[in-house]
Amino acid sequence: MAKIVLINPRFEVSYWGMEFALPFIGKKANLPVACLPLLAALTPEEHTVILIDENVEAIDWEVCEQADIVGITGMSVQRTRMKEILTELKKRGCFTVAGGPWITVRENYFGDLVDVMFIGEAEDTWPQFLREWKQGLHQIRYEQIEKSDMTKVPTPRFDLLKMGRYAFGSLQFSRGCPFQCEFCDIIVTFGRRPRIKTSPQVIAELDAIRKTKIPIVFIVDDNLIGNKKAIKEVLKDIVVWQQKYGYPLTFFTEASIDLADDSELLDLMVEANFIATFIGIESPDENSLREAKKYQNVRSGGTLLEKVHRIQAKGIEVWCGMIMGFDSDDAGVFDRQIDFIRQARISFSMSGMLSAIPKTPLYDRLAEEGRLDHDDMPEYGTNVIPQQMSREELLDGYIRVLNELYEPEAYFARTDALFLTPKFDIGWTRSKAWQRFKHRWFTQEISHSVQAFGLFVRLLALIPRQHAQLRRIYRARLWNFFKVHRRPRPGLVLFYVFHLAMHYHAYSLAKRNANRESKQLVNSF
Repeated sequence: MAKIVLINPRFEVSYWGMEFALPFIGKKANLPVACLPLLAALTPEEHTVILIDENVEAIDWEVCEQADIVGITGMSVQRTRMKEILTELKKRGCFTVAGGPWITVRENYFGDLVDVMFIGEAEDTWPQFLREWKQGLHQIRYEQIEKSDMTKVPTPRFDLLKMGRYAFGSLQFSRGCPFQCEFCDIIVTFGRRPRIKTSPQVIAELDAIRKTKIPIVFIVDDNLIGNKKAIKEVLKDIVVWQQKYGYPLTFFTEASIDLADDSELLDLMVEANFIATFIGIESPDENSLREAKKYQNVRSGGTLLEKVHRIQAKGIEVWCGMIMGFDSDDAGVFDRQIDFIRQARISFSMSGMLSAIPKTPLYDRLAEEGRLDHDDMPEYGTNVIPQQMSREELLDGYIRVLNELYEPEAYFARTDALFLTPKFDIGWTRSKAWQRFKHRWFTQEISHSVQAFGLFVRLLALIPRQHAQLRRIYRARLWNFFKVHRRPRPGLVLFYVFHLAMHYHAYSLAKRNANRESKQLVNSF
């Protein structure tokens, strides 16, 4: 009936984007956006759907012109490109619809460039719109009254994406978070009641992603363990699935720090082959955490450092988010954050300035206090006007933190403090399970060895001349790794070489910010 094109705009260079590391990996983008293949699955079969992810392919404007409906999604870091695309679509006479995180919090941002907007989730409103569009009775704004029933969400249409161009796959098991962090828009969009898919749904998605032959999958839930009881049951079924097929998938995810307080949950994640998790630590200062209502980070059961080390001891690496510019933060916060990240042995920290997202409690509070910069691209990289330092001090401190964190000596001091611990390992469950499948285990070990060697060779070959000193550093670090581990598993070698490539990304991003090489300063909001 209708020809529908759905577009995910390209991202600005960012922490998550891995743009500087992707050439070494040989991929176009880090992972596919979750909503496009899901919207395609929600679309009745009578319609034709084309998915375009600008991060892996150029937009075919002629295809868009021929479509009946052209949809676009995007987050705050994509808003500028979203506007450019919508402007071009309107010039070509396209009927446009828009949804996603950014338009959900800034409904009027695109003005008359958008014919129909979707606020929040769209599992119910997208099919409703298509029915009403068919009748010529569609609305201009759709917003679900109730949150989506996750037990009814279909398996995403990965077959419509060029999956071979992504470094990782992406899956979503749940939505919603039980916590109430003042700055976070997750509870605005998805609510505070975690909703989780059933085990059969999750297994169906694992089967679908396995067919793409992508071995590493990011579980994009904002807090995988929001409902611990439910996720434990799902994890048990994932373990059975992994064992059935010889552990074909490795997982990364996001979780809250209280993961460290549940040894059963940690063990299940390890057994399911989770090797890393991103945790919103935000600050080493208790006053800042309480101010932000990040109460889960100040609970009993040990210090933040002890909890991070507890997770690492299980063989799960911790990546973290850190924020500078809380009302309690003075100029000493920058050194305190650097010191904490060093002691925590965290390689990758998404360190950023506090930013107020519209519709969040933080945004409303600062608006009342007259402490918001309403410029769409604030000169100082954030719309928040800090309380205990000037905006210049906050920006300078932020740039200094990034540069100090990713100077090679500091980065590898943290990374090697974890990876060169003789007993540290990741993915050991997979290795143990694979050994029951002798031929496949041997094949996988060879594959990891080849991948690690290839990645390292490309890394040394493709580093630009102006950063040639990094080649010597990377060679020395890998040699030292082998001296400590003697005969490491190929999977651990591959993960360490990946850390070399990711250092180059983080190092380059820090230098880019320091040199102001882009009109849009990269912040972590």
